[in-house]
Amino acid sequence: MEKLVIIPTYKEKENVEKIIEAIIGLNQGFHILIIDDNSPDGTADIVKSLVPKYLGSLFLEERSGKLGLGTAYIMGFKWGLKRGYQYLIEMDADFSHDPKDLQRLYEACKNNGADISIGSRYVRGGKLENWPFSRRLISKSGALYTRLITWMPIQDPTAGFVCYSNSVLTAMNLDLIRFVGYAFQIEMKFVAWKLGFKIIEVPITFRDRLFGASKMSKGIIQEGIFGVLSMQLQSLRKAVSRK
Repeated sequence: MEKLVIIPTYKEKENVEKIIEAIIGLNQGFHILIIDDNSPDGTADIVKSLVPKYLGSLFLEERSGKLGLGTAYIMGFKWGLKRGYQYLIEMDADFSHDPKDLQRLYEACKNNGADISIGSRYVRGGKLENWPFSRRLISKSGALYTRLITWMPIQDPTAGFVCYSNSVLTAMNLDLIRFVGYAFQIEMKFVAWKLGFKIIEVPITFRDRLFGASKMSKGIIQEGIFGVLSMQLQSLRKAVSRK
């Protein structure tokens, strides 16, 4: 057991079977963990029906309600670490992340020396497709703002298509990750960068979802804005206290 793809879901009945079949169909040995937040549309039931077909490769964890993206990934990381996976990959269910790029993220860590590989929209070769101007503006502004505040040398700090090596997640205290939405992705990268791990950005084409609704909200954006400030201030206070 080496490669685990973690996919949180909430109301993804149009996408979940397709994304599972696309990943398994790569024939690259990826296992899949779906973490469903009590989707009212029957997403979990679809996954349950597929588990016997993909026995040993597909797993499902169900939660009692919509508890947030960050907590879903933390649960997935702990689940995967407990079972000895060496590479754990975050991925959306809606095909905004192309399953064909999974192997590239994995190989960046396995063969090219990265501790973390990021599927990046904003490095050379990365693209955005089918996104409205407002979403592009929010995303690019968020990335620029994050780089200016945190000084992280990452072009796409809010990216959600990320491969973590076991060593990174083991070194982190996952129970201290505070944020659950937009800022979660930033916080994970920030903590790993502060710990000195090597981060590589792999160019991807990010496409807007075809089915289902976006989970973006004002609250998630606000968490990102104030969360970034909070993270950097806390980091600076720790640096001062060590002097």
